[in-house]
Amino acid sequence: MLLKVKYKGEQKFVKIDDVKLPELFDSAFRKFGIAIGRLNEAKLFDSTRTEIDEDVFEEVVTSNHQHVYELCLDGTPGDFDAEMSASRESSILEPEPDTIILNVESPVQFTATTDNTAQSLIEDILKNKPGGDQILREYRRTNKLTDSARRKLVNMVVANMTEIHGTSPSRSVRERHAKGIVQLFPQLKDPFSEKGYEHFYDSDSGTGFIAWRLKTLQKRAAEDQQPPAQNKRWRGGPSSERNVTEPELLSEEQLKEALSLMRHAADDEVVRLKMKQTFHHRQRMVHDHLMSPDVLSTFSRFADVKGLIEQDFCLLFGEETSAKLLERWPTMFKAKTIEQSKTLSHISPELQELIQAAESPQSRSSDSEDWDSDLSSLVLLLFLLPPTSQGRQKPGRLSATQAAERLVVFLKTGDSVQGHLDAITQTRQPYLLAVGMSRANIHRFFIVIDKIAIPCSATTSLGAFDELFKAHFVFGTEFSDWLGNMYTFIQTTIFNIDVGLVKENPRVIELRSRFLQ
Repeated sequence: MLLKVKYKGEQKFVKIDDVKLPELFDSAFRKFGIAIGRLNEAKLFDSTRTEIDEDVFEEVVTSNHQHVYELCLDGTPGDFDAEMSASRESSILEPEPDTIILNVESPVQFTATTDNTAQSLIEDILKNKPGGDQILREYRRTNKLTDSARRKLVNMVVANMTEIHGTSPSRSVRERHAKGIVQLFPQLKDPFSEKGYEHFYDSDSGTGFIAWRLKTLQKRAAEDQQPPAQNKRWRGGPSSERNVTEPELLSEEQLKEALSLMRHAADDEVVRLKMKQTFHHRQRMVHDHLMSPDVLSTFSRFADVKGLIEQDFCLLFGEETSAKLLERWPTMFKAKTIEQSKTLSHISPELQELIQAAESPQSRSSDSEDWDSDLSSLVLLLFLLPPTSQGRQKPGRLSATQAAERLVVFLKTGDSVQGHLDAITQTRQPYLLAVGMSRANIHRFFIVIDKIAIPCSATTSLGAFDELFKAHFVFGTEFSDWLGNMYTFIQTTIFNIDVGLVKENPRVIELRSRFLQ
């Protein structure tokens, strides 16, 4: 029940979960900062100056048409009729000192008249919900919230929202609650988005933690249904055509000559030069759905000359952007990925092994079945940003461990790379093929795409992964549905590519806010 409380001219709202007189007294005293020691002095009177005791309080408040009651601390009701007369002439009651006038309001009236800020709205919800104080204490102590605490926070906020507005609250109500969350918990704010709270609720796409929770409480929104996220036209991602500065274009004759020379040149530097000269022609092919299947056959030197993926990516985005993963992962993101992985609610044996491998590279033998430190830490991102369900699309849902098998495949030294390619039965997005004596002792990496193995110029797992990520943009290949959250996080948060232009799962935004705040 929501009560409008006026005390010494100041109006506030008090919420009580149980219609019990002690709870009313306790909530009102705390709301106005009245000393709890004066509780024994408090008495409640109706408009006839009849005292309402604890035994009849619930019956009177819930059944009586009268909405105004007087709470006195000196044991004597004031001039109640005079106060009611004054209230009809003025919007503000002027009660006697130590007198609280309570006006029982409906939930709709409460939200329509409250002047609380979005931040105080969320704070009030947490203070009045069981477990809310625990969330506040956790944030004050650690300056962050765990996944479990964040879920509880959203559940409490949405529960309060639906109590007042039903299961289809308006867009402004959802936004106000989302805004209040990041105001109360600044470390949860996303520094990259326009408003900072889109991962809790994004009005443009109707997505976010609040929207998700509402959808679990309703089979379908009857009114004020937000358009699905896929209706928003996203302009970013690996398959988006880029505006790059074009040099003097090659004529048809010059293009044929360059392609012929590349195909037969023994000097890798000549190949790199001609690949650079034909870059814009190649990009037109990549973004033409009729020509794109022929890119790797037309430019076949990708399969034997190292560094061509890196060269094309630099032509697309520049050398400064190209260097960001190799510069920022070891110094900024690796340790935070490991730290966040330890806070996951379920630590499986596979996850525990990955964390240990990422943390202690020196303590592992060369025949270990774990990946090296860098690759283990990258795979941890799949546990922090697990694959989302693909609905009826088979297999429907993958675990993070299963998704990792679509990111990197181990091939023991001596086994045929060509045999591995021949065994591929269907086209897949690019993935890493790691060749070595063991997972901890890899000496060659390939990027496999369209049953072709492109050799990586890098000899380290981080460098090979860097080339794998860039291959998506060079060949205009969309991220795998199962790896999309991880790749999108790397694209926007580390490379800063297409920020605000690419669709991001709220979990991606939440993890970014944790890493960057």
